[in-house]
Amino acid sequence: MQYNHYNSKSNENRIRVVSIAPNRGIIFDRNGVPLALNHTVYQAELVLKKKNTFKQTLIDLRPILDLTDNDIEVFKKKYKSSHIITSVPIKKNLNNTQIARFAVNQHRFPEVEIKSYQYRYYPYKKSMSHIVGYVSKINNRDVIRLSQEGKWPNYICTQAIGKIGIESYYEDILHGKSGYEEIEVNNRGHVIRHLYKQAAKSGRDIYLTIDFKLQKYIEQLLTKNSAAVVVSDPRNGEILALVSTPGYDPNLFVEGISKKTYQALLNNKNHPFYNRVLQAAYPPASTVKPYIAVSALNAGIINSNTTLFDPGWWQLPGSVKRYRDWKKWGHGRVNLKKSLEESVDTFFYQLAYDIGIDRLSKWMNKFGYGQRTGIDLPQESTGNMPTRAWKMKRFKQPWYQGDTISVGIGQGYWTATPIQMNNAMMILINNGATKVPHVLRATRKKKL
Repeated sequence: MQYNHYNSKSNENRIRVVSIAPNRGIIFDRNGVPLALNHTVYQAELVLKKKNTFKQTLIDLRPILDLTDNDIEVFKKKYKSSHIITSVPIKKNLNNTQIARFAVNQHRFPEVEIKSYQYRYYPYKKSMSHIVGYVSKINNRDVIRLSQEGKWPNYICTQAIGKIGIESYYEDILHGKSGYEEIEVNNRGHVIRHLYKQAAKSGRDIYLTIDFKLQKYIEQLLTKNSAAVVVSDPRNGEILALVSTPGYDPNLFVEGISKKTYQALLNNKNHPFYNRVLQAAYPPASTVKPYIAVSALNAGIINSNTTLFDPGWWQLPGSVKRYRDWKKWGHGRVNLKKSLEESVDTFFYQLAYDIGIDRLSKWMNKFGYGQRTGIDLPQESTGNMPTRAWKMKRFKQPWYQGDTISVGIGQGYWTATPIQMNNAMMILINNGATKVPHVLRATRKKKL
């Protein structure tokens, strides 16, 4: 009935369906400090119905919207590549005067609309960049992916999408659901009446496990360094701080970063885009000695009374090569407790030799090495827990006993990310139970 009624009026007037973008959820730290906000901007857009002549439209709009030559050039470039997008921005960030002038002259421009958008804003810039990430303009790759996933109808009127970090990982929670409004307009483009409105459903707000004060304090300590720090609560796996320095300003990406600025960041020798906590794989070194000790105890290779004399070096049976201890003159007679307290390399050379790489690698898998932790952030690396099979595949070489000895002190082919090292410690503290590290604490319905 509604269709027939509207259709009968289409000769004189016409019905437009206008999509309504949802408000994106806000991101807070655990104490309610806002880390990602929205601010509203207005822009004029040319609605694409068919490829038509727009030159006169731009000429007529120039005094109304204060169009500059640059505005027009930018518009032309976007217009040429607008085969998927339904409208093209003419001018952004309109002020009240420009909006008022257009309203008076709107009847002259039925193909032009003033739309409001919420743009993302990151108040702390570089701080939290490797956790929160950023949103940026939806591109053709996004459109294809969203279409394949059946989500594109919910994004038709959305300008930006989460590209990395929390903004990307929890995109479905933050984005919300688009609405629409049916309006009746006459042949001059004037709105006659509003027929129906389905309000957009705002995205949910997200509260992180991060303590921003702690995060900021650690960042200040690392100002002049390229470094990574993770602080977690082993009782539940909550990440209280996840710092990778240097960072970058995510605000640069919201409306589209310039090629020059992007290249400068990409070529920066300190690699600000690199999340060292999740992506950088380092030899875990002596941090692994407690786990190797647990492995040896469980395998019955040693007990709490086992001792070894450390002269400052250790040798494989039948070999003249000496594997040195960090303490040149040695630690003397040591037991397990002293070996852990003083980080005695030779004691763990012996343990690695006795355990062997096969059992050692399996035990280290139990502590999470060689696999992703499952943290709710993208781009996590697996690191490498070496095995005989891995070396043969990688180097076409057999595994040697000397390779095992290096693994005994977290060196050689063994690499791990800082988040893996943190996770292994949590597993040890929890007597083998795994508490998956995570940065999402809660989601809440957006307040109206």
